[in-house]
Amino acid sequence: MNTRDQFQKLIDRKQQEINELEMQIEKAKAYMQALQDSMKFLPKENGQMQVVLRPGSALAKAQEIIRKAGKPLHISELLRALNEKPDKRVSLSGSLSAYVRNNQIFTRPAPNTFGLKEMNEVTDIPEEIPEDFGEDK
Repeated sequence: MNTRDQFQKLIDRKQQEINELEMQIEKAKAYMQALQDSMKFLPKENGQMQVVLRPGSALAKAQEIIRKAGKPLHISELLRALNEKPDKRVSLSGSLSAYVRNNQIFTRPAPNTFGLKEMNEVTDIPEEIPEDFGEDK
Protein backbone atom coordinates (compact mmCIF):
# COMPACT_ATOMS: atom_id res chain seq x y z
CA MET A 1 0.00 0.00 0.00
CA ASN A 2 1.45 3.31 -1.01
CA THR A 3 1.42 6.58 0.87
CA ARG A 4 -1.44 7.99 -1.18
CA ASP A 5 -3.70 5.03 -0.28
CA GLN A 6 -2.83 5.42 3.39
CA PHE A 7 -3.80 9.08 3.28
CA GLN A 8 -7.04 8.22 1.52
CA LYS A 9 -7.87 5.67 4.27
CA LEU A 10 -7.24 8.32 6.93
CA ILE A 11 -9.44 10.78 5.04
CA ASP A 12 -12.24 8.21 4.68
CA ARG A 13 -12.12 7.33 8.40
CA LYS A 14 -12.20 10.99 9.40
CA GLN A 15 -15.10 11.64 7.01
CA GLN A 16 -17.00 8.73 8.59
CA GLU A 17 -16.30 10.17 12.06
CA ILE A 18 -17.57 13.59 10.92
CA ASN A 19 -20.72 11.99 9.49
CA GLU A 20 -21.38 10.19 12.80
CA LEU A 21 -20.87 13.41 14.78
CA GLU A 22 -23.20 15.30 12.46
CA MET A 23 -25.81 12.58 13.02
CA GLN A 24 -25.39 12.99 16.79
CA ILE A 25 -25.84 16.75 16.42
CA GLU A 26 -29.03 16.26 14.40
CA LYS A 27 -30.38 13.85 17.05
CA ALA A 28 -29.49 16.33 19.80
CA LYS A 29 -31.26 19.14 17.93
CA ALA A 30 -34.36 16.99 17.47
CA TYR A 31 -34.26 16.08 21.17
CA MET A 32 -33.98 19.74 22.16
CA GLN A 33 -36.85 20.68 19.86
CA ALA A 34 -39.01 17.93 21.39
CA LEU A 35 -38.25 19.26 24.88
CA GLN A 36 -39.12 22.80 23.82
CA ASP A 37 -42.37 21.59 22.26
CA SER A 38 -43.19 19.65 25.43
CA MET A 39 -42.61 22.74 27.58
CA LYS A 40 -45.39 24.51 25.71
CA PHE A 41 -47.87 22.10 27.27
CA LEU A 42 -46.71 22.80 30.83
CA PRO A 43 -48.34 25.57 32.85
CA LYS A 44 -46.34 28.75 33.14
CA GLU A 45 -44.93 29.65 36.52
CA ASN A 46 -47.08 32.22 38.27
CA GLY A 47 -44.08 34.21 39.41
CA GLN A 48 -44.93 33.92 43.09
CA MET A 49 -42.06 33.37 45.47
CA GLN A 50 -42.05 30.03 47.22
CA VAL A 51 -43.29 30.41 50.77
CA VAL A 52 -41.31 28.73 53.52
CA LEU A 53 -42.68 28.35 57.02
CA ARG A 54 -40.57 29.38 59.99
CA PRO A 55 -38.92 26.22 61.36
CA GLY A 56 -40.31 25.15 64.72
CA SER A 57 -43.53 27.13 64.34
CA ALA A 58 -46.91 25.48 64.85
CA LEU A 59 -47.58 25.81 61.11
CA ALA A 60 -44.29 24.13 60.19
CA LYS A 61 -45.04 21.35 62.65
CA ALA A 62 -48.56 20.97 61.25
CA GLN A 63 -47.11 20.78 57.75
CA GLU A 64 -44.77 17.98 58.83
CA ILE A 65 -47.58 16.12 60.63
CA ILE A 66 -49.78 16.23 57.53
CA ARG A 67 -46.85 15.18 55.35
CA LYS A 68 -46.12 12.18 57.60
CA ALA A 69 -49.80 11.23 57.67
CA GLY A 70 -49.87 11.34 53.88
CA LYS A 71 -53.42 12.65 53.87
CA PRO A 72 -55.41 15.70 54.97
CA LEU A 73 -56.14 15.87 58.69
CA HIS A 74 -58.99 17.43 60.67
CA ILE A 75 -58.01 20.37 62.87
CA SER A 76 -58.71 18.34 66.01
CA GLU A 77 -56.26 15.65 64.84
CA LEU A 78 -53.65 18.32 64.21
CA LEU A 79 -54.15 19.80 67.67
CA ARG A 80 -53.74 16.36 69.26
CA ALA A 81 -50.58 15.67 67.26
CA LEU A 82 -49.22 19.09 68.26
CA ASN A 83 -50.10 18.45 71.93
CA GLU A 84 -52.12 21.67 71.93
CA LYS A 85 -55.25 22.39 73.90
CA PRO A 86 -58.58 22.69 72.09
CA ASP A 87 -58.64 26.45 72.81
CA LYS A 88 -55.85 26.86 70.19
CA ARG A 89 -58.22 25.54 67.52
CA VAL A 90 -59.34 28.96 66.28
CA SER A 91 -55.80 30.31 66.15
CA LEU A 92 -54.32 27.36 64.25
CA SER A 93 -57.32 27.03 61.97
CA GLY A 94 -57.17 30.74 61.15
CA SER A 95 -53.46 30.60 60.35
CA LEU A 96 -53.89 27.54 58.13
CA SER A 97 -56.88 29.15 56.43
CA ALA A 98 -54.82 32.23 55.55
CA TYR A 99 -52.43 30.03 53.59
CA VAL A 100 -55.37 28.25 51.95
CA ARG A 101 -56.87 31.60 50.86
CA ASN A 102 -53.52 32.64 49.37
CA ASN A 103 -53.25 29.28 47.61
CA GLN A 104 -49.97 28.56 49.42
CA ILE A 105 -48.74 25.36 51.08
CA PHE A 106 -52.07 24.19 52.57
CA THR A 107 -55.39 23.08 51.12
CA ARG A 108 -58.83 22.62 52.67
CA PRO A 109 -60.44 19.58 51.02
CA ALA A 110 -63.23 19.48 53.61
CA PRO A 111 -64.46 21.75 56.42
CA ASN A 112 -61.85 22.08 59.18
CA THR A 113 -59.64 19.59 57.34
CA PHE A 114 -56.26 20.64 56.01
CA GLY A 115 -53.96 19.03 53.49
CA LEU A 116 -50.88 20.06 51.57
CA LYS A 117 -50.75 21.42 48.04
CA GLU A 118 -47.80 19.15 47.33
CA MET A 119 -50.10 16.16 47.84
CA ASN A 120 -52.37 17.36 45.03
CA GLU A 121 -49.56 17.80 42.52
CA VAL A 122 -49.00 15.23 39.81
CA THR A 123 -46.52 12.70 41.15
CA ASP A 124 -45.98 10.43 38.18
CA ILE A 125 -43.81 12.95 36.32
CA PRO A 126 -40.12 12.25 36.97
CA GLU A 127 -38.09 15.12 38.37
CA GLU A 128 -35.54 14.74 35.62
CA ILE A 129 -36.12 13.70 32.06
CA PRO A 130 -33.81 10.83 31.14
CA GLU A 131 -30.99 11.63 28.74
CA ASP A 132 -32.21 8.91 26.37
CA PHE A 133 -35.69 10.46 26.19
CA GLY A 134 -36.92 10.29 22.63
CA GLU A 135 -34.22 7.98 21.34
CA ASP A 136 -34.88 4.75 19.53
CA LYS A 137 -34.10 1.76 21.68
